[in-house]
Amino acid sequence: MTEPERPFSHVDQSTEELRRHMLAYLDAAAGNPEILRVRAVALDALAPTPGQRLLDAGCGAGEVARKLRRLVGPDGAVTALDYSKEYVAAAAARHDGDPVDYVVGDVGALEFPDAHFDGVRSERVFQHLEDPDAAVRELARVTVPGGAVCVVDTDWASLLFDGVDQTVVARVVAKLGGTGMMRNATMGRSLRGRMVRAGLAGVETMPVTLRFTEPESAGQVLPLVDPKAATPLAALLGEGLVGAFHATVDEAAARGDFLAAFTMWVTVGRAV
Repeated sequence: MTEPERPFSHVDQSTEELRRHMLAYLDAAAGNPEILRVRAVALDALAPTPGQRLLDAGCGAGEVARKLRRLVGPDGAVTALDYSKEYVAAAAARHDGDPVDYVVGDVGALEFPDAHFDGVRSERVFQHLEDPDAAVRELARVTVPGGAVCVVDTDWASLLFDGVDQTVVARVVAKLGGTGMMRNATMGRSLRGRMVRAGLAGVETMPVTLRFTEPESAGQVLPLVDPKAATPLAALLGEGLVGAFHATVDEAAARGDFLAAFTMWVTVGRAV
């Protein structure tokens, strides 16, 4: 899949401008209250304790890994892994004094020994993977028996809008489906089954519905709504369709009846 169809799968092959935009997107999403709400649920599921060795697989800019490092304390350790060397470099550059091991790696083929970590997490990564089942098996393999494997991902098939022209929305969704960007559109809801089939024990799954009543907040998490993403999206969907979508979003915002919502799933199982 070529740029810009799956930019988050090919970060290092993207243009410098697009890489900057994707990193800015990660930063904006990390501070969004709805993403913070999902991460709070995931943190409770992972339940880190002092002295643990943890893995954040797909660390992005590393803000979660750094928080985990503070929680495990001086006797613990955190490895922040990402497939993108650009993201790993950006995460390492933001080092805040807490020791985190930043590494480049593939969540589907981890270069760690069996039972190396007390717990592992991965957020908004599986939707981009060619073989998510292999990644589940790898996360379980590197986790000690009884350790938590926590995966967070989106159910893009649950995405809905209100207050906007539904005909335009339908055209956008259909066009996105044709590009392959929504190939794993139901990844979030599938995580429980994937963990069960991989042999993890005590699998629990928790849906968290994110809702946005202002386009500015929605755009921090949904690039489709972000005016700054209009240019790369236009290359994918066409300028006319992107322009029509933003126009109807602006009209909804002016009336005060804009709504966007979708569900993310936090799923945790225990390695055996």
